[in-house]
Amino acid sequence: MKLLNDLVQNIPEKQLPIRAGRPELSMQDMVFGSALKVFTTFSLRRFMTDANEAKVRGYLQHIPHFTLVSVYMKKEEMTPFLQDLIMLSALPMKAVETKFAIDSTGFRTTKFGEYCKEKHNTGRDHDWIKAHICSGVSTHIITGVEVLPENSGDSPQFIPLAEKTHNAGFTIDEMSADKAYSSRDNNAYIDQIGGTPYIAFRSNATGKPRGNNHIWRKMYNYFVYNREDFLQHYHLRSNVESTNNMIKSKTTDMVRSKDKTAQINEVLLKVLCHNICVLISAMFELGIEPNLVS
Repeated sequence: MKLLNDLVQNIPEKQLPIRAGRPELSMQDMVFGSALKVFTTFSLRRFMTDANEAKVRGYLQHIPHFTLVSVYMKKEEMTPFLQDLIMLSALPMKAVETKFAIDSTGFRTTKFGEYCKEKHNTGRDHDWIKAHICSGVSTHIITGVEVLPENSGDSPQFIPLAEKTHNAGFTIDEMSADKAYSSRDNNAYIDQIGGTPYIAFRSNATGKPRGNNHIWRKMYNYFVYNREDFLQHYHLRSNVESTNNMIKSKTTDMVRSKDKTAQINEVLLKVLCHNICVLISAMFELGIEPNLVS
């Protein structure tokens, strides 16, 4: 709660209207309450015990009605604040993380498939959404995340996630990813910012570069003629699988929200809670003292 409270202090406050009835919560309280609810994995009613405790400790100005927490997560204006807080929570690891990995994972929703599957009994599968993340391989801190529909492609998300990490001030010495992210442009971007791309090649790939993109030929020859050494670097990618498992172990692999915006915000809140847990571990294991209030 202490670290989460420090993070939400970075959200700018606006003047709330004075009106009759229950007072409107500030965005800081909305984010704090929503994140705490997602972390507890409790139902809205059961979560109120934790909300009361947060109020006693001074982390919430007002205790929301239990039904309002789900309403807050439907707000589109919350999404950019959550993205900023995720990056801010990762910044204390700049001195530790120089090797990163990118991968995607799915979170199932409470909704099922289309009408024909229900009508003709061809199977009832949960709908799901996909989270693309960039994670440090040492501490499993997440430096970038994009939440998209289930059929979204992996490769187009590589550069935006790597760019977020680089622009935040992280030094990228190595970036690893599976063959779903294999493309000449992705390799070229990591080379352009001074890193080495360890991205697996598809079975039909050739070493032919495109234009002046010679990093593709260089990494392809490295993959073919020195595969054992290449795989030692590439298998750091397994750490991003561990990151996905850490998130789902703490906050489950399901999103309870039914609204699309709320589902995106719920996944972002899961990632934010994961980063805070990583920071707590780093405080004890690495002696890092995060300063999260700008």
